[in-house]
Amino acid sequence: LNCSVRNQLLETAFNTNAEITVTHPIDPLAVSHIFVIAARARAAVAIPSVFFSLHSLFFSLSFRRTQSLHGPSPVTTFGPKACMLQIPQAVMHIQDPASQRLTWNKPPQSVLVIKKIQDASLLQPFKELCVFLTKVKNMIVYVEKKVLEDPAISGDENFGAITKNFCTFREDLDDISNLVDFIICLGGDGTLLYASSLFQESVPPVMAFHLGSLGFLTPFKFETYQSQVTQVIEGNAAIVLRSRLKVRTLCRFSEICFSPIGPCVFKVLNEVVVDRGPSSYLSNVDLFLDGHLITTVQGDGVIVSTPTGSTAYAVAAGASMIHPNVPAIMITPICPHSLSFRPIVVPAGVELKIMLSCDARNTAWVSFDGRKRQEICHGDSITITTSCFPVPSICFRDPVNDWFESLAQCLHWNVRKKQNYISSEDEF
Repeated sequence: LNCSVRNQLLETAFNTNAEITVTHPIDPLAVSHIFVIAARARAAVAIPSVFFSLHSLFFSLSFRRTQSLHGPSPVTTFGPKACMLQIPQAVMHIQDPASQRLTWNKPPQSVLVIKKIQDASLLQPFKELCVFLTKVKNMIVYVEKKVLEDPAISGDENFGAITKNFCTFREDLDDISNLVDFIICLGGDGTLLYASSLFQESVPPVMAFHLGSLGFLTPFKFETYQSQVTQVIEGNAAIVLRSRLKVRTLCRFSEICFSPIGPCVFKVLNEVVVDRGPSSYLSNVDLFLDGHLITTVQGDGVIVSTPTGSTAYAVAAGASMIHPNVPAIMITPICPHSLSFRPIVVPAGVELKIMLSCDARNTAWVSFDGRKRQEICHGDSITITTSCFPVPSICFRDPVNDWFESLAQCLHWNVRKKQNYISSEDEF
């Protein structure tokens, strides 16, 4: 039977409560037609599995949802004759973010402990953690020199015996990039940003404990630190790769250059902010994408952020919140003098460049994760791309659950009193 005749017979059979028996193997298209017509007539259908062909089995398996965080690979044929040009050199193989887990080539031996400076509430957790790492786990502990200069630490004679075995460093002076196996942060989100700034290339895995005010990027509770740190040392943890921005600043004239030796390069975890600074005039900067001028920002400034930074300054300026596994760069204006200038998301592989407009009335200022704030003048440029050195952040559960837990606990996302239920009698 052809399809139209078969469908008519099926519809008649269902409407008259007739019994239908399937005696031959059927293809997937026939199965779908039977169930659609049965649904119209509100009839039940039972088809023995032995009558499904092998192709039917493959059909059902291909539509089973997987746990991948990647979208499905797009079909590369379009219609009967068109297809995508295949370029082998352009094919990328990226591991599914849902399967990214920490492992060690060799057992870790050294750990960098980052503590929020001048915070008395962190003294006891810091001391407990350091004793555990040195005495129980036999780890080499790295600590910033100014942390040990705190009178509350240097004046503790009992803890002094522990600190004698610490390795110390100074920011911007000592290179510890090849000395540290993993990082433990004690404090708020700022400690994770600071850890990122210490490593301009490869970053060791970061385990962040929530001992600060907000804690969006710090999923671990300190109450059970011993078991959690042990799991990380054993390599039993999921990780999320938080992309960073590679920012290159270049000045037109050497006498006003950001650096006396040429362009400066920064790695940014949250955002690059260009604003009007102390001037009362609007900032007026040109924004280029892959060499093409796309718009001129007239307002208080512009934020270029990573997905991790989308929940920081950008969300306060009206941007959307993006999961850190999404490869993207966000461009968010700050108080634009335009009703139609909305935040946009561009692919992670583009190159952005920001320059002062030729008719700008004043200079602008740039900051990198809220630090190293500098003035930019006419002729200066800021080039922004996605860095190939992400921050491997250790998860408490997994990348998806941790993110939504942070949205709920820290930002109270979609918190609202629930609407009362109305019964059928109350409707009349």
